[in-house]
Amino acid sequence: MQPIPVTSESTLDQSRVQSSFILKVYNWMTAGLAITAITALGIEIALPGLRWIMIENPFIFYGLLILELALVWGLSASINKIPAILGILIFLAYAALNGVTFSVIFMVYSLGSIAVTFFVTAGMFAGTSVLGYITKIDLSRFGGIMMMALVGLIIASVANFFFASEKLDWIICYAGVIIFIGLTAYDTQKIKNMSMGIDSSSEEGSKASIMGALALYLDFINLFLFLLRLLGRRR
Repeated sequence: MQPIPVTSESTLDQSRVQSSFILKVYNWMTAGLAITAITALGIEIALPGLRWIMIENPFIFYGLLILELALVWGLSASINKIPAILGILIFLAYAALNGVTFSVIFMVYSLGSIAVTFFVTAGMFAGTSVLGYITKIDLSRFGGIMMMALVGLIIASVANFFFASEKLDWIICYAGVIIFIGLTAYDTQKIKNMSMGIDSSSEEGSKASIMGALALYLDFINLFLFLLRLLGRRR
């Protein structure tokens, strides 16, 4: 008879700590997505006039986008200097503000195609995240490549704003999907590695969980937007 393997108590504790941190990251990411969706739908149902204010006053709309970028950059730069609760509030405020600007997509795409694209995005994101978690390949070596590709994508998007090339727009969309699928796997593995040496119940653990949630939230949102441009049915 083979001896029964014995798992040490410290190994079990480490596993619980790791699982707790990862669960916390995904809970915060889900909360952010829920706030964004509820805010956007709330404006669509109850405050449709607010969208027209943003459309008729581009400075307001682009001002909100700049504020969103400022919140993300500010949170990333100051997370080690501020209390965890403030980081949480900034993240949730960013998610709500994103919902305000996202409400505009209901004027461009049908509600049905938005819903279908959301579920397609959720399926792709979940599959890619699982792959990033279980793979034995070190994805850190590809992180820099994907970030450079993202910079190139942003430059191409800005250029196409002036050239308005439909062909280039399709290329940008497909490239965006590929890049954010790669970033989802990369960020998931990064969060998994981070979870091995941090206590989710500590102040530092709370801060790390918010930054992990923000990274996955941004991956999901951008993947959704690029898929919506490819799959969405315009009104």
